[in-house]
Amino acid sequence: MALEIERKYLVKDDSYKALAEKKYRIRQGYLQRIPERTVRVRTKDNRGFLTVKGKNEGIVREEFEYEIPYTDAVSMLALCEGTIIDKTRYIIAYNGLTWEVDEFHGSLSPLTVAEVELPADDYVAEIPEFIGQEVTGDPKYYNSMM
Repeated sequence: MALEIERKYLVKDDSYKALAEKKYRIRQGYLQRIPERTVRVRTKDNRGFLTVKGKNEGIVREEFEYEIPYTDAVSMLALCEGTIIDKTRYIIAYNGLTWEVDEFHGSLSPLTVAEVELPADDYVAEIPEFIGQEVTGDPKYYNSMM
């Protein structure tokens, strides 16, 4: 079993771009999105992924991610319910942790959200300057609800 321990924040400025080590273009959609589980398909540049996530228990939930053929992922996106999310993800190493900043495009623009995966649910992370209000646990900012 894989666990995801994550906090999510709004981003207050674009200073994260100068700190980014990498960036990816991501398109993703949901084959299932109910509180008990989500099933997501994603393309990240020219790679495909299928991800199953369990229900949140605080900031912890089960997560299983598998690489799939890119062409399969593109075909599966057509089967998804609701909006197909289009975003650019910036990867930032900061004080021993990896921050992922998602800059949303299309109808979700100008929303920009940062996530950080933590080694334990009681871990206190040092917060970079570009980070704003914490929105962990607010369903409005779940990708599956957008």
